[in-house]
Amino acid sequence: MGRRLGVMGGTFDPIHYGHLVTAEEALEQFELEGVLFVPTGRPWMKEHEVVSPPEDRYLMTVIATASNPLFSVSRIEVDRDGPTYTVETLRSLKNELDADLFFVTGADAILEMLQWKEPEELFELAHFIAATRPGYDIAGFEVPAHARDAVSVMNIPALAISSTDIRSRVQAGGPIRYLVPEGVKSYIEKAGLYR
Repeated sequence: MGRRLGVMGGTFDPIHYGHLVTAEEALEQFELEGVLFVPTGRPWMKEHEVVSPPEDRYLMTVIATASNPLFSVSRIEVDRDGPTYTVETLRSLKNELDADLFFVTGADAILEMLQWKEPEELFELAHFIAATRPGYDIAGFEVPAHARDAVSVMNIPALAISSTDIRSRVQAGGPIRYLVPEGVKSYIEKAGLYR
């Protein structure tokens, strides 16, 4: 068996315990050697939304993952000019790393994959792990026939935390302690994010 590496892409605006639990669960369930977190640079699907600067999201991800030696963070998308696409990132990682890639993402993102750039190649570059969270209906989870062997569904412990909710709480002056690591909470306060 070759090296098995998890790749967890996301906006991470901000990264929270739901992301960390999902990565840890993927490590265990899929016998991965590590998980590489890849914060998006300019997410093309969120061009009409306000997204925190890439450097802030990268630094929060570094802070959140620092205590786990099996987690690492890549700048591959943060340093890339223009919109970032998963297919380009996976191509680069596949060339750079001698490993079988396991792309960890939410089941909702897997359902959107057919709208992604060059979706047919995605399934050749990595095995996809669709993480489901409480209350998410996967009944409509239809994977194209040619990709069925390349997608696994992974149930994660009951953590219904979302970055959208965290941003709203910060904006309203509400508490976010225990939703994000303490270092991420401090970073959000110091950088004045989501106000």
